[in-house]
Amino acid sequence: MTEKNAEVVWTRIAAVEDLPEGRVTTVSVDRGESVVQICLTHVDGSFSALDNACPHQGGPLGEGSIERNDQGECYLRCPWHGWDFDPVTGKPPGGFDDGVATYPVEVRDGQVFVGLEAEEPHRRTVTDVMAETMVAWGVTSVFGMVGHSNLGLADAIRRRTAAGELESIGIRHEGAAAFAASAFGKLTGRPAACLTIAGPGATNLLTGCWDAKVDRAPLLALTGQVNQQVFGPGAFQELPLKEAFSAVAGFSHLCLPGSNHAELMGNAIKTAINDRQVAHIIFPDDTQTLPAGEGAQPGSPEGRFGDPRIRPSAESLDRAIEMLKGAKRPIIVAGHGARFEMDSVIALAEELSCPVLTTFKGKGIVGDAPDPEMPSRPGHPLGCGVLGRSGTPIASWFMNECDLMLVFGASFSNHTGMTPKKPTIQVDSDRSQLARFHAIECPLWGEIGETARAMLSAVTGRHGSRDHRGEIAERWRIWREEKASRLRDRSTKGLSSIAVFDAMNQLVPDDAIIAVDVGNNTYSFGRYFEASGRQAVLMSGYLGSIGFGYPAALGAWAATRAHLVSDDGFWRRFADRPVVCVTGDGGFAQYAWEVTTAVRYGMNITHVLVNNHELGKISKEQRAGHWSVWQTALTNPNIAEYVDSCGGLGVRVEQVSELGAALEQALAHEGPATVEVITDADLV
Repeated sequence: MTEKNAEVVWTRIAAVEDLPEGRVTTVSVDRGESVVQICLTHVDGSFSALDNACPHQGGPLGEGSIERNDQGECYLRCPWHGWDFDPVTGKPPGGFDDGVATYPVEVRDGQVFVGLEAEEPHRRTVTDVMAETMVAWGVTSVFGMVGHSNLGLADAIRRRTAAGELESIGIRHEGAAAFAASAFGKLTGRPAACLTIAGPGATNLLTGCWDAKVDRAPLLALTGQVNQQVFGPGAFQELPLKEAFSAVAGFSHLCLPGSNHAELMGNAIKTAINDRQVAHIIFPDDTQTLPAGEGAQPGSPEGRFGDPRIRPSAESLDRAIEMLKGAKRPIIVAGHGARFEMDSVIALAEELSCPVLTTFKGKGIVGDAPDPEMPSRPGHPLGCGVLGRSGTPIASWFMNECDLMLVFGASFSNHTGMTPKKPTIQVDSDRSQLARFHAIECPLWGEIGETARAMLSAVTGRHGSRDHRGEIAERWRIWREEKASRLRDRSTKGLSSIAVFDAMNQLVPDDAIIAVDVGNNTYSFGRYFEASGRQAVLMSGYLGSIGFGYPAALGAWAATRAHLVSDDGFWRRFADRPVVCVTGDGGFAQYAWEVTTAVRYGMNITHVLVNNHELGKISKEQRAGHWSVWQTALTNPNIAEYVDSCGGLGVRVEQVSELGAALEQALAHEGPATVEVITDADLV
């Protein structure tokens, strides 16, 4: 209840019986634009209202106590450092001038009212301008945790969220925020932001930031920092954040009073997008609420990007085309870097009638060849699955039989499984990725789509490549028979992971976004799950960080919602797509509390948990190295029951016969659902 007059706004803050004699409490008054915290005291039958913040360190006086000395004098004692104030006047003893402001109080009909000055309109701050710039540059999602050293920035983000221009998701651990933002960038090619406090909040981001860096995903990290006046001597939670982020961030700068704040934010986002890098801004606490300059405007991306279409030199392109024209058994290997240009890559493959293989990071960017037993499931007749440690024998066969490899957006790291012994053309827009691990015959620096289209134009009707569709279909037939044979294996310890992915092949929607973790479950996913070509797969590629999977699903879910806060038609391609997550029990345990985040925001995430009660991948490596299996066994709760207790749907599967129905139930559930499948670590 609020009553206004010309001088003050009278607001009811308590009933008389709410606060006993000799006690003190904190009362918050929400005034719309701001919250006023009041220290309410009840001493000698009278109520008094004081500013709740101690003038020395901001200690909450309402959490203090009423004390009397030997002379019977009454004082309010600060709970942080023991300084005393008069509980009525707010003055300290001894005649000092560091007192606390007071507010008028009236008691009416057993109710306590406080008189506050009329609230002033919100004054735009420098972080308001920066949050507005984030929106103008197309940032739609913020993952993070609000805390004492980012409150001004958080309030600016809150305002944009309230205006329907951002979606802000509060997570349970900052590491999850960085993984979610990294996954968002991998999926969309555009940055999401992660927000933390100074010190440990900021350092908790580093693993997820490194995941984004090595997989070349744009990410915007926003970290709080201590007040500027205490820089240097080692204040509480002060860390040299610029130095801490120097190796992982392509852009890392302090937000200072004299900064061009709109340009600072705009350049950070531009770096993240153009260079596919981590961009980091540090916000000292006392900078965040500085008033914006008169007429300060947010930044805009208009006129800030050049034409991204880089074409190889004529000489190098001619050489590549001659190699393609002379090849009888060429293959195309597509990596994660080609994910946004696959239409052009597949058009070239169709002209050449050649097999298309992917790296594990590129899984799903082309559909696997259709299964005659599942005629309704899409795919592509040239798709051969994944190369390497998580791959199919089909992909390995065609690499071994080829006479030329044409590689788009992939490196030659040992995990990819690409041989250095075949003539190779490699195309990448990043010159540093060309021939990174060994010399090749024809490195081409150019944008992937532009280069693929130039190649297509040059080779159409003028090449000697044979049609491989029949051979591809036969190799898939052989592999599917082998998978069916393995599917019949049984164990007393649990299901085979093959059974899990066979069920997913049949039931996971063709347009699903699938986030996968690291471990045995990941290798089995790469080998046994057959991609439709419309699905998107997210993983921690070069970093290979266990724990990535579930936070990545949070990031994917946010991308499916981006169209609700942005009128950019780009976001429609992700709208309302189902999100599926695959983890092992070891990886899920690292961020298991994020289930409560998914419940809080009503995230439709279907989580398939392959639970073998051990770090199965590590056990396998120990055996392979002739080591004793040690410290890999895990003690787990009933995880399905845990998810239920958090407010989600948990279903536990211990028999093959239960698997299909459980997965169907989870996919149909509105909200987060987990299918916990008890598996045998040896049946992978």
